[in-house]
Amino acid sequence: MTPFLIKRRFALDGMSMDSQLRWLSIGLFVLIAMLSLLPSLRLLVEAVSHTTFSTSSPMADVLKSERTWTALRNSFYTSGLGTLIAVILGCGFGFVVTLTNIRGRSIWVFCFMLPMMIPPQVTALSWLQLFGPASPILNTLGIEPALGSPQPMYSAEGIALLLGIQSAPLVYLALRTQLISLPQDLLEAAQLSRASQFRIWVDIILPLCRSAIIAGAALAFVSSLGNFGIPAMLGIPAGYIVLPTLIYQQMAGFGNDMLSQVAGLSMIIALLVLAGMLLQQWLQQRSRYALLGHTAQSLSFRLKQWRLPLEMLLALILLFILVAPLFALIVSSLVPALGMPLNAETITFGAFYEMLGRQGVTSRAFENSAFLAFFSALVLMLVSLPLGYLLMRLPMRTRAVIASLIEVPYAIPGIVLAIAFILLFAKPLPFIEVSLYGTLGIIFLAYLSCFLSVCLKPVLSAMSQLDPALEEAAQLAGARPIQRLIDIILPLTAPAFFAGGLLVFLISINELTVSALLWGAGNETLGVLIFNLDESGDSVLASAIAVLVVLLVAGLMSLLSLFAPRLPKGVIPWHG
Repeated sequence: MTPFLIKRRFALDGMSMDSQLRWLSIGLFVLIAMLSLLPSLRLLVEAVSHTTFSTSSPMADVLKSERTWTALRNSFYTSGLGTLIAVILGCGFGFVVTLTNIRGRSIWVFCFMLPMMIPPQVTALSWLQLFGPASPILNTLGIEPALGSPQPMYSAEGIALLLGIQSAPLVYLALRTQLISLPQDLLEAAQLSRASQFRIWVDIILPLCRSAIIAGAALAFVSSLGNFGIPAMLGIPAGYIVLPTLIYQQMAGFGNDMLSQVAGLSMIIALLVLAGMLLQQWLQQRSRYALLGHTAQSLSFRLKQWRLPLEMLLALILLFILVAPLFALIVSSLVPALGMPLNAETITFGAFYEMLGRQGVTSRAFENSAFLAFFSALVLMLVSLPLGYLLMRLPMRTRAVIASLIEVPYAIPGIVLAIAFILLFAKPLPFIEVSLYGTLGIIFLAYLSCFLSVCLKPVLSAMSQLDPALEEAAQLAGARPIQRLIDIILPLTAPAFFAGGLLVFLISINELTVSALLWGAGNETLGVLIFNLDESGDSVLASAIAVLVVLLVAGLMSLLSLFAPRLPKGVIPWHG
């Protein structure tokens, strides 16, 4: 987004380049370069600079290590199986909720999206409390396994199951976009041709949705590949390593080549993500069908007598993937210790009192997370408005390139981004000789880099629907760009502006993957606190904090839903 491009665009429109706009574009261009390009380039330089033909180079050591290839195989297995589960759940849910006259659609979607918004470490913890001989809920029901029985979630399949449940909403979102564009005319034409319901699905709906399913599967695979919380909680205790947990364990080591080796591992993950996205685009191009037009009425099937059974089936699925684990988490937070049943004699709020009233680390973690989430959201809101304003004035192709650069930090796995920031700020800053590593400052900068695209998308979506005549009238009246931005653009895009900030706050308040490698003593976040408590064996205390986190997430999602009627369609993922 160079000033030259903006100046050229304004020249084409017959307008002079305003000095305010020039300085604004320069500042935002520098910011994008620092947040989006610099971390990725630093990681690439570190990995490439130590790649030589010598068999003793750090990259060669990474490639020769059996642990690398074991982690790679495990990553492919868990991510692949998780993607399969996500596609089955996401497609099934998407077809039923979007294409039928099922009742309470918004409630179903809200509940189905909730597992994706809940932090992965909380998801893993809730499922750990649901199964195994120490499960309080199984002990309460009297169906607990025998002592010494293995915990079934400590397995590759357990990891894959939770990865699939967390990624299923991504498949649903990708599929839903295509489903709502299918015209009712197709169904009517097929029915007039006496086509059976089976032929309609096989010959019309599935071919038209194939590219969306592929896109959703690719998103699920990439998300699973970079997930740290679930493999860390379920894999590390069982000695089952994947690439993100291998990087985490490598960071605990020492040596001159440690950073170079983890940079090499990070590049492997980044290349896998890139390969997955390229494969997705290739498959989508081969399976794309174009519709000649759209009707006002979307494709819809009337379930008739099958509506109630299908609603009951959806309820059972949500009971299994959402309600039961969360209920187990609540039960675990109300017993004195794991393995004890919940009854009138054992119920206690001691874990909540311990964590909220006596443990200083809880208030510190909450303050740190709230501080990071609030100021990340605030800064990104202030950046997204002028950035979106400038991007909308660029040619479409240039805008797409810049938007892609902004999305790079969010697209790559969080643990890779964390390594990039460690490489950037491991040494003290020049001139002031202050180190950011291990402080809230480095986490804050990483959040700005990672979540800029999250905050920007709603703003761009809202700006694309504005009538340019309003701003043109203000310009003819002599209003400068900053004045037009504040007096015209901001009021009209305010709902999207605040929705973007709330989305950033919602995601960052419980974030773990980035902060797991960047936090230092006294700078714990809520995600790190839950992970550390479970890792140290304090699962009851971890459950108490996790329950509060779930309530916080559900509350923020409900608050965002209040903005939905005033936002462009699709800004709030769980609102149709």
